[in-house]
Formats: sequence, structure tokens, C-alpha cells
Amino acid sequence: MDNQINIKIDGKDYQVLEGKNLVDTAKENGIYIPTLCHFHEINPPLGTCRICTVNINGRPSTACTTKVFDGMEIEINSEDLIDTRKAIIEMLYAEGNHFCPSCEKSGNCDMQNLAYDMGLTVTRFPHVFSNKMVDFNPKRMIMESNRCILCKRCVESVKTEDGKDVFSFVKRGVQTRIHIDYEQEEKLTEAEAIRAMNLCPVGAILVKGMIYEEPFGERKYDLLGKTKASPILDKNIPLTGKNKFIVATTSLAGCFGCHMSLLDIDTEILDMLEIVEFNKSPLTDIKNFSKRCDVGLIEGGCANSENVKVLKEFRKKCDILIGFGECAIMGGIPAMRNFVPLKECLEESYIHGVTSEIGANVIPNHEDIPKLLNNVYPCNEIVKIDYFIPGCPPNANHIWKVVKSILLGKEFSIAHEEFKYD
Repeated sequence: MDNQINIKIDGKDYQVLEGKNLVDTAKENGIYIPTLCHFHEINPPLGTCRICTVNINGRPSTACTTKVFDGMEIEINSEDLIDTRKAIIEMLYAEGNHFCPSCEKSGNCDMQNLAYDMGLTVTRFPHVFSNKMVDFNPKRMIMESNRCILCKRCVESVKTEDGKDVFSFVKRGVQTRIHIDYEQEEKLTEAEAIRAMNLCPVGAILVKGMIYEEPFGERKYDLLGKTKASPILDKNIPLTGKNKFIVATTSLAGCFGCHMSLLDIDTEILDMLEIVEFNKSPLTDIKNFSKRCDVGLIEGGCANSENVKVLKEFRKKCDILIGFGECAIMGGIPAMRNFVPLKECLEESYIHGVTSEIGANVIPNHEDIPKLLNNVYPCNEIVKIDYFIPGCPPNANHIWKVVKSILLGKEFSIAHEEFKYD
């Protein structure tokens, strides 16, 4: 007969089966403990990611590696524990090539889903941009080490029919990476290769020819048709006592697509102009601030010295600063150059590129040309950003609902179709 024991979770009493995994026990009682490396087929549990850290009788421990015992007092959702989980996810994003809008696993990525569930749209830590190997040599797979979080799922769970390992750890310390045994990988069936890709909680393991197959709305974490509150609406700062609110906008290192999206509200822009007056903005062609602004909208990241100067000026002249679009939030497509030395980028563009003018062979260098930074930086690594609107580009309705929410102090419902992550 199974032995029933008594435990406490966040101060509430529960009667559970002795010896069961804490993550599973909590789930059976309607309590969610976030996990990333944990997988039901792998036993003993891995405990590598530490996302599931909880306090057990006052001491921190990983829930996935813990079995329940009589008298346990478990703390799951304290402020410190929630912040710890967020910090782990943010550090994983900061040290890897996790550019969700351009990732093949977007919408099917466990780490992406955890970040959005936690309300994360940006990391508080500076990006490392380490350049690791992308291995295209296996017969069926691509190994993108820049995205690998070393969770060990593939090492423990992906094997050939005769029990040989396909994946393994090589090197040590910060140089550790996952290696694919080409000979064993070739033995996998197509179904086994796809299972390996789906087992990976990020976009590190990809199957050639099988990416981008699922359309938006049919992927693992799509919620098409349902409404989802935006995390940026958690804080409202009402501004009152003015006939019109002053808004400024600018485009830094980006494609100007977010500004084009601003205009996609079409004739409703006339309604916005009843409460909003644009100051410095490409939309008005006003070059300099003529008055202090209530809200500044920033598109694009910082790729050169002028971008940094403009961004700092916006921070000084705007009470509230909003970064909108993936380039402003995490560098976006321009930040792809962060994995290649700046000198090589310039040589490829101006000297070795197929479109380079024959005989030119000169990299532009003039005092009037803004100095390129070694990396492209998201805006929050240069100045404090108050709100973030993700998307590439964000939906026009989403942008203006956020702006109105901040200006008017009201919360507007945002449909998932408008809350565009990728």
C-alpha cells in the first residue's frame, strides 16, 4: 500500500505519496514549478538548469531531483526564488545566440515560452556574443552550439538502436560543448532525428529540411485566438492635466519597419492626433526637440556613435522611454554581425563583396561618418528603458494600445495576434 505523507507547499497542507518526484507531486496538486532540463523519460533527473530551485525546509534545492518526504515545508513562489529563476533565464539569453524572431525553433522553444511566461522581454545582463561552432557535418542534423544550454537531455536520451550514444560532452569548463558522433547519428531514423530536435528545449538541434514546417498557430506554444495580457502593461503611469501628450520617435540601427507599422493603424491615426502631438520624429521631420516629451518611442539598436548619442538625448528629453521592435530590445538582425569581427564585416562589405565597386577597395573613413561600435547593442544596455514592445515589427494596434495605456492610465485588451513575438 502506498504511504501517504503530509507536506506543506507555500504554507498550505497537502497529503501526497511518499518518495515521488517533487515536480510531479506539485503538478498533481495543481502547482506549477518551472523546469527546463527536466524530462519525464530521463531518470535520474538531470538538475542542470536550476530553474526549478525551491526552498526545502529553509534551504535551496532543485525540485526535479528531490523526492517528497514527511514533514517537508516547500517554498516555491517567494520573491527571491522568482527573481532567481528570471535571472537564470536572462543569463542564458545573454550568453547565447537566442534571437527568437530569427530562430527556427521559435514557437516550439521551451526556454522562449518560459521567458514569456515570466514576463521577460529583455535581459538585465550584457550580451556575451561568444562565437561557437555551428556543425553542419552530420547527415540529418545541424548542431547550433551558440544556442545550446548544456541541459544534457540529448546526451542522456538520444541513442541508437544498439544503445550507442549519439551526443556527448567535449572539453571542460566554459569551453564545454555538445559533440555529435557522425557515425552513430547516421544510424538514426528520420523519426529518431526529429525526436532529438523536439527533445532539445532550445534551437540547438535542428533537422535539415524539417525547420519552419509548422505555421504560426499550430506550434507548441501558440495561443492563436486567445487573449494574452502584455507584461508591459503591469505598470501604468497616468499623465494628466494636458490637452495633448507630446510624443517623440526615432529609428536607430534597424530597417524602419517599426515606424511603418506605426502608420498601419491607418485612419485611426486621426483619432490618436486628438490626444497626441508628435515632436522630434521622422514622421514630422522635426530634427531637434522643441519641448520636453511625455513618451519617446525607440526603434532599432545601437550600432554606431550617433545611435548612442541620439538614444541618450531621448533619455534626457523624454519622461518615459519605450523600446519597440526586436532590434531595440535585443539588437535584432543587425546584431548578427556581433559574431564576426568588425574588420571582417567591413572588408566583406567594401572590398571582397560581390557588389563592391571594381577598383574601389576602400573602406569609408571620414570624420562625418559615425564611428561603428564593435557590437550592436540593445537600447537597454545604453540607457534605462521603461517599457518594451516585442515584435518584428510589433502590430500597429499593439503599439498604440500600449501608448494609450501609459498616457491615459487605462488597460487595453491585447489579442495574441497583436502580441507578436516572432
